[in-house]
Amino acid sequence: MEIKKAALAGTLESSDVQVMISPNESGLTIDLVSDVKKQFGKAIVARVKQVLSDYDIRHATVKIVDKGALDSVIKARTITAVQRALDIVEEPKWEVL
Repeated sequence: MEIKKAALAGTLESSDVQVMISPNESGLTIDLVSDVKKQFGKAIVARVKQVLSDYDIRHATVKIVDKGALDSVIKARTITAVQRALDIVEEPKWEVL
C-alpha cells in the first residue's frame, strides 16, 4: 500500500513511543531515537517493520522516538500511525491486530 499523507501516533511521555510516518519514494527508511536503543533497538525496529509488512508498505520514512514503551505499545502506535497515513482509520485491517 502507498502512504497517502504524513501521520503521527503516540506521545513523548515516559513509557510511550511516538511514531511518525511519511511518504518516501525511494524505499523504507527507519530512524530510531531511544535511550534503550543499545539493548532493545533491534527489537523495536523489527516490530515496526513487521507492522509495515502486514500492511504491505515498502516505501515510507518512519521516525520512532521511544521513551521506554512495551512491545504492545510500539505495535499499537505503529498500527495507528499507519492507518492514519493510509487514511483507513474508519476501515481498519483487522487481521493485523
